[in-house]
Amino acid sequence: MTDATTSTRPAKRILSLRINGSTWEGAVEPSALLLDVLRYQAGLTGTKRGCDMGTCGCCAVRVDGEPRLSCLTLALDCEGRDIKTIEGVADGPLLSSLQQEWADCGAAQCGFCTPGFIMVGEALLERNPKPSEAEVREAIAGNLCRCTGYVKIVEAFMRATAD
Repeated sequence: MTDATTSTRPAKRILSLRINGSTWEGAVEPSALLLDVLRYQAGLTGTKRGCDMGTCGCCAVRVDGEPRLSCLTLALDCEGRDIKTIEGVADGPLLSSLQQEWADCGAAQCGFCTPGFIMVGEALLERNPKPSEAEVREAIAGNLCRCTGYVKIVEAFMRATAD
């Protein structure tokens, strides 16, 4: 029998993260996933848990501007880096152009996959403000939507890049 003061679990560590321009601090286990810290400790529930295997893209966030699957990223690996979640994309009440076109095109059906698509899309549009349709499709290849055939999703991307 194990003594109550003896633990086989690694000690928690205080972690400081920059999320959406603000500092968040909390105690996390060394094995804590960024997804869990964002959702259950920082209270940012826009990032969705989908497959837990890195195959659906629902949990995509941006780390130092690049898309990352938060279900495969250790929270400790993000210390000192800039993290942006779907909650940090809009500028107050003003949606980003991609978010606005997403809504206008009706790209979301159930909406569960939307945050991941938007996070990947924002990174693409920042790198390449005028991607071709093929480049859009390549960028979103790691994001799955079970409700649609991607027509409206691609249309939203293309409209967000129009002059």
